[in-house]
Order: sequence, then structure tokens, then C-alpha cells
Amino acid sequence: MSTETGLRETRRRRTRRALLDAALSELAERSLGSLGLREVTRAAGVAPTAFYRHFRSMEDLGTALVEEALASLHGTVREILTATGEADRRGDAVVRLIGDLVRDRPAHVRFLVRERHGGVPAVREAIAAQLDVFADEIGAALGCDPLSAGWDTGEVTMLSRLLVDHMVMTASAFLTASLRGEDWSAATGTALAQLRLIHVGRVHWADDRAV
Repeated sequence: MSTETGLRETRRRRTRRALLDAALSELAERSLGSLGLREVTRAAGVAPTAFYRHFRSMEDLGTALVEEALASLHGTVREILTATGEADRRGDAVVRLIGDLVRDRPAHVRFLVRERHGGVPAVREAIAAQLDVFADEIGAALGCDPLSAGWDTGEVTMLSRLLVDHMVMTASAFLTASLRGEDWSAATGTALAQLRLIHVGRVHWADDRAV
């Protein structure tokens, strides 16, 4: 790669980053559907025409934010799920992972929580697709667990989706606590108690079949 090509690539990456960061900043108190392209480019300090060198539309920018927030977590989630040990320890690891996400990317989490059921179909679908991947990965791990012996596919899917919903709910609780200036002890305790309750229910799910 020539020096000139390298400089162009560096500028391209900086502009793209500036657009993403500007969008996140503008989305702090509003939804993506109410945000215009010119508002984002103005906040990023670039010409509106430069936007289209990086994104096809505001919807495309929104899906990029979804990918940026969630795609990198899949490997870590898989590691936690396949780790041996007590369920409580795996639960602790998941809650810590969610906490790290909220601490490191609060603007992304706020965006995801708001847009999960928001008015931009492409972004809503992108979030759902990422969460479906998490559910599939969790379901695959649960299906191999001895505790799932005798469970049918629908039951495993139900549990995996419940756990994904719990992840989103926990992230929202941490974010809310931060916005209120509260520590996370109460939200953490609730999240862990909910996981224990889910685990106890899972252990005894098939009890009635043995009667």
C-alpha cells in the first residue's frame, strides 16, 4: 500500500468513526427515526455528500451501530457457556460481561434498548437478528448440557430466548442505575437472583414427567 493510499484509508476510517460517534451523541435523547442525515454530518464536521461514501442511508448507519455494539460479544458469550463449573459462576460471568458492555459503551446500549422496539424496521431487524444469534448459541450450549436431557427443541429454545431477554433487561437496569447516579449493587443482585430462579426452574422443569 502506498503512502497516499494509506493516508486516504486513514482519513476514510476517521470520517466513518466521526459519523458513528456523532450519531451516538445525537441519539442520547432521541430515536433514530427522528434524526436527520444533515444533523449527523453537521455534528461530525463533514459535508453531507461525504456521508454516502460510508453509509447508504441513516438505516445503514443504524445497523452499523448494532453490529459494532453486539457482534464482538459472541465469542465471549460462547466461552462462558462452554466453561465448566457451577451455574452460579457462569451467571456471574454473564452479568459481569453485560456490566462491562454498559461501562464501555453506554451510548451503544442506550441506542440498542431504545431501538429494539423502535420505529426504524431495518435497525429493529438488525437487533433482532443479533439477539437471535445469541439465542441460537445459548440454545446449542444448553442442548449439550445434561440438565437438558429429555427436553424437546421448543423447550430449549424457550429457555435460550428467556436468557437473552434477561441479558437485555440487565443491561437496561445497569444503564438506568448509571443515569440516576446510583451504584449497581441492587441491579446486580436482582440480575443474579433472577438467574438463580431461572436455573432452579430449569432443574425442576421435567419433574412432573417423572410422576
